[in-house]
Amino acid sequence: MFNQDQFPFTLVLASGSPRRQQFFRDMGLPFELRIREVEETFSPELFGVEITQYLSELKANAHHDLAENELLITSDTIVWHQQKALGKPKDRSEAIQMLGELSGSTHEVITSVCLKTAEKTQFIHDITKVRFTELSPSMIAFYVDQFQPLDKAGAYGIQEWSGFVGIESIEGSYTNVVGLPTQKVYQAILEMMEE
Repeated sequence: MFNQDQFPFTLVLASGSPRRQQFFRDMGLPFELRIREVEETFSPELFGVEITQYLSELKANAHHDLAENELLITSDTIVWHQQKALGKPKDRSEAIQMLGELSGSTHEVITSVCLKTAEKTQFIHDITKVRFTELSPSMIAFYVDQFQPLDKAGAYGIQEWSGFVGIESIEGSYTNVVGLPTQKVYQAILEMMEE
């Protein structure tokens, strides 16, 4: 079990995602929130997990002023489908387009997490396969209009209506699809504590 008194670092979470913040609370990990704006662009030559690792490191590198006793955690999640990264949709029409592409097919949800101290940087990642049933245009429009999934990679949240009625199966970590592979993150933090 996590014991803050024995941990040599203050956890600094650099994420505006309310889901990731709640995961840290649910894991019993006290943290400071420290968010810096980063332009999340990447080279088209990057592939799959290379994208999320690059972006998580980009977010970490925006924090040049880590104290000796701070452990910074940044992360990035994409939906990877047909050799293409689907990030957060820009607007309603792009959200509808993304869900139309995912309908009736299997995609991967890829998350990379960067754990950074003043001395070292470590990465972990996780990949979960998700299969959607066939979604009708009216189902897609209903979901986008009711739930406004513009802050979610691939334009859907597995923990919402789209996940309840649209997802046939997942292979791998459920929490990774929500936005953070909690088991791997918790283990990595414990390992850094023991070093």
